[in-house]
Amino acid sequence: MHARTTDEFCRAVLGAREFGIPLFVLGRGANILVGDGGFRGVVVRCGMSELEFLPGGLVRAGAGLDTFPDLILASVERGLGGIHHFVGIPSTVGGAVWQNLHFLAPAPGRERTVFWEEAMVGATILDARGRLRDVDTEYFRFGYDYSIIHDTGDLVLDVSLQLTPVPVPELRRVIRENLAWRDERHPDLWLYPCAGSIFKKIEGIGAGRLVDECGLKGHVHGAAQIFRKHANIIVNLGGATASDVRALVDLAQSTVHRKLGYALEPEIAFVGEF
Repeated sequence: MHARTTDEFCRAVLGAREFGIPLFVLGRGANILVGDGGFRGVVVRCGMSELEFLPGGLVRAGAGLDTFPDLILASVERGLGGIHHFVGIPSTVGGAVWQNLHFLAPAPGRERTVFWEEAMVGATILDARGRLRDVDTEYFRFGYDYSIIHDTGDLVLDVSLQLTPVPVPELRRVIRENLAWRDERHPDLWLYPCAGSIFKKIEGIGAGRLVDECGLKGHVHGAAQIFRKHANIIVNLGGATASDVRALVDLAQSTVHRKLGYALEPEIAFVGEF
């Protein structure tokens, strides 16, 4: 079901929990691969998209709001910076919390990786016991591609962000440069849908670099391809199945381990039946 309000969302989640029905909460579908056998349970689409700008640069956003274009462009129009770095990355606000959304350096004007947690000051959650709670940023114990809700079963309902005044022309310049940087390295999602980066970062070594060193960039299985510009992305050339994608994931893992001795760990979640 598509839950457009907090009340609808909570009733759906709590109802599934009460009756012991498997539950999956869906944002925009980034960072997941759904098996060809589907998901046997309740899928709740998080659609809470309220957006409120408060005095002093404080912003409250529903967990189902798209970070780009909705949240970022609305903030930029008001001369507020802090999340404009994440332009072009498909995610909802709730997904940004789940994964501690980040924009990797090097990129235009970036000397380091910028993380979602840096702009966040708090959130409202539905915890595993069915309680509504207001929590601060520290509660999430953010890490790289990680927040504590991976382990607790908590669900984010809305998020509070503290943004800072920045001249609009400067914000727009950074957005243009970041989008150009992404266009050179990432697929056009209208032409080549994908689930984002497939494997987690290995400290000091790019996962995509390892896959590329094994000669797998551009490799095709069925209608799925290890992207020719970025070997840590698998794209759908048209009609790809989850099995096609999973075969390339397995191929990359086994080849990198055999040839280079590294164990690639998936960053995406495998949902449902394969």
